[in-house]
Amino acid sequence: MTQPSTLAPARTADTRLPLKVLIAAPRGFCAGVDRAIEIVERALTRYGAPVYVRHEIVHNAFVVDTLREKGAVFVDELDEVPDGVPVVFSAHGVPKAVPANAEDRGLDYLDATCPLVSKVHRQAERQVEAGRHILFIGHRGHPEVIGTFGQVPDGCMTLVETVEDVASLSFDDDAPLAFLTQTTLSVDDTNAIVEALRARFPQIVGPKAEDICYATSNRQAAVKAIAAKVDLMLVIGATNSSNSVRLAEVAERMGTDARLIQRGADIDPAWLDGVGTIGLTAGASAPEVLVREVIDRLNALREVEEDVVTTAEEHITFKLPRQLAD
Repeated sequence: MTQPSTLAPARTADTRLPLKVLIAAPRGFCAGVDRAIEIVERALTRYGAPVYVRHEIVHNAFVVDTLREKGAVFVDELDEVPDGVPVVFSAHGVPKAVPANAEDRGLDYLDATCPLVSKVHRQAERQVEAGRHILFIGHRGHPEVIGTFGQVPDGCMTLVETVEDVASLSFDDDAPLAFLTQTTLSVDDTNAIVEALRARFPQIVGPKAEDICYATSNRQAAVKAIAAKVDLMLVIGATNSSNSVRLAEVAERMGTDARLIQRGADIDPAWLDGVGTIGLTAGASAPEVLVREVIDRLNALREVEEDVVTTAEEHITFKLPRQLAD
C-alpha cells in the first residue's frame, strides 16, 4: 500500500480525456460508526460541553476534529477524565476494567462499543465459561483486540496474527480450543488462518457466524468488483483504521496500485499520469463528505465521469444506549 507523497502544486483541469471514477457502494460509514458518533453528539446536547471520550471515537481525524470543535475532549486513559463529567467509550470496545473503574469513581459513562464487537466479547466469555482456551485472530495493539482480551481473565486467550503463527502454537492436538476474530480483518487472510487452525486442531470450536462485520466484508467485496477494472484505487481512511488498510491491501493483491488517503488534498497530480480509470472507496469510519471532497479534487485536475458500482445494500441500524434513547 502506497502512502500519499509530498503534494505537488495543484493543476487545473486539462484537455486530456476525462477521468472515469468507479465509486464503490457500499462505502464509508457503517452502522456502528454512525451510532458511536451520534452517541457523542447526543451526549454533548444532553450534558453540554465538555464530554470526554476515551480514545478516538472512531479512527478518522476529520470525524475526531469535528467532534472536538463541538466540545468533545479526547483522552488516552480514564484517569485523564475529571470527576463529574460524562465520558464515552470508543466504538472499538474497552476491557472490563475500564467501566468498572468509571463506576468506582461515580462517572456517568456511555458505551459506544459497536454491538458487533460486543457480540464477540460475549462469545469470549461463553467460551471461557465452557473451559476452552481462545485463539483470537487479530492485529496486536489494535484497540478492539485489547478490549476483547480484557473481557476474560489473563491467560485465557492467545493472539494469532498469521497462518505462520498457527504452526508455532504449543497446545496439545486435543486441547479444548475455540477461535474468535477481530471484526475488521481481511476476509481472505482470516479464512486462511481459520483453515490452518481447523487443520491443526480439528476439535476447535468457532462462532456460528463469522465475526468479521458485514460492513468490512461488503466493502472488501466492493473493492474486488472494481479493482481489476481500474488503473488506480483510492481508499479514503486513516493509517490506523484497520478496515481501511485492508481495503487498500485487497486492491493491491489484485495487482492494482492503491493509495490510502485521508483528504482530497493528499492526491498528488502525478498519480494521474497515464491513468484513465480510478476506483474510489472509503473505510467504515470515513464520512461521505470526504468522498465528495476527493471527487472535487479529481475534478480540479481532470474532467471526471462518475459511475457508482453497487455490490450490496445496507440497511442495518443499532439502538442507542438507554441513557440517550428518546
